[in-house]
Amino acid sequence: MRYYPVNLDIQNRKCLVVGGGSVGTRKVMTLLECGAVVTVVSSDVTEELLELAEKKMIELKKMPYESQDIDGMFLVIGATDNEELNWQINKDAEHQNKLCNIADRPDACNFILPSIVNRGNLVIAISTSGKSPAFAKKMRQDFEKEFGEEYDEFLQLMGAIRKKALSEKHEPEAHKHLFEQLINRGLVDMVRNHDEGGINSLLLEIFGEGYRFEELMKADS
Repeated sequence: MRYYPVNLDIQNRKCLVVGGGSVGTRKVMTLLECGAVVTVVSSDVTEELLELAEKKMIELKKMPYESQDIDGMFLVIGATDNEELNWQINKDAEHQNKLCNIADRPDACNFILPSIVNRGNLVIAISTSGKSPAFAKKMRQDFEKEFGEEYDEFLQLMGAIRKKALSEKHEPEAHKHLFEQLINRGLVDMVRNHDEGGINSLLLEIFGEGYRFEELMKADS
């Protein structure tokens, strides 16, 4: 199987999770982090899901799944241990051309979920095309050691610099080499070491006046 890599914008999109156990709960939390409007259908649910429902962060239907539950949904996730139900969810989703993932059942999915390293603005997705989730987990753990929280701040800074440069009518291609200089001259390390003086000196040298760390980060917050 050859998968087409893609990052989905699910902000304010309706997503359905069938299954209220630990796996379903993890799926719900990831969807919420990405801004989805989540509905959970399950007769039994975890305390975490009950709390989310009480806080109106999800819609909870404590009842068995029915085919019409996927109506109006953008994305459907099956997280049950009922094989017959999983395939019914798959069949219903395919009938309506919905994006569908069945946990741990790649043959019942039209997309699979990668193992993820999340550092805010930096998201690294690791996929073994469903062949070895254990190896994907090992790679994720290795990457988590290599890429720390400083990468989120670094990318926030890079985004703020880019936004300011574009506002000054710099064409993207015109300052491409300037961003490469920032990266090649150790901006990530400066952010990691909280070297604000070094950052400002580097920005002044490459971009000139008006580019200061504190002001850029404040403007992008």
